[in-house]
Amino acid sequence: MPAVDTVRTIETPEGVELQLRPAGPVARLWAYAADQALVWTALMFVGIGLAFLGPLGLGLWLILAFFAQWLYPVFFEVLGGGRTLGKRWVGLRVLMTDGRPVGWSPSLIRNLLRVVDGLPGAYTVGLISVLLTRDFQRIGDIVAGTLVVHVEASVQAPHLPAAAPVAPPQGLTLEEQSALISFAERSPRLTPARSEELADVLSPLSGARGANGLARLLGMARHLWGGS
Repeated sequence: MPAVDTVRTIETPEGVELQLRPAGPVARLWAYAADQALVWTALMFVGIGLAFLGPLGLGLWLILAFFAQWLYPVFFEVLGGGRTLGKRWVGLRVLMTDGRPVGWSPSLIRNLLRVVDGLPGAYTVGLISVLLTRDFQRIGDIVAGTLVVHVEASVQAPHLPAAAPVAPPQGLTLEEQSALISFAERSPRLTPARSEELADVLSPLSGARGANGLARLLGMARHLWGGS
């Protein structure tokens, strides 16, 4: 069964489009369960040591448990790139709805409102909110203006053949740019004759045929990728 998620496209103030894939309830549940397992395991071992202090140890343990539950996710979300240890394991991160990194105030709000999301028990309110909102936001996310998204694999720069950058003589669509860069990346694995044959198909764009046409296409790919 495919994962329940959507793709949200946002545009940054710099005009760069970002594609974010909000995480559905199952992935978020796994991340939350992993975080809780880590927190309570750590508290259990700390509690064993503090037990020798009697009532004082119990008081210290309760204080640590409070901070672990409420400040652990805030600390990791702000200083850990939006990822607690559980989110990192599942491949999730918290961002602002405009794609910016989450800050102290939004992270604190979204985590404190887990009290509301947990009502009346078993995270019922939060689950209903996640299922009814387009971007799978619980109440804390809606109020704080945050999203939990899948961490996509980093884009690897293509290995393009050496060529002097050449600006295309006309505007190209994103699909055309991608196809041209892909052709340039594959060309070293083709025979020179086959590369030139394919380049001739794009002679209306390059304005040349044969080796000259191929060289111009490789230069355009360099230009499009931002190489120099």
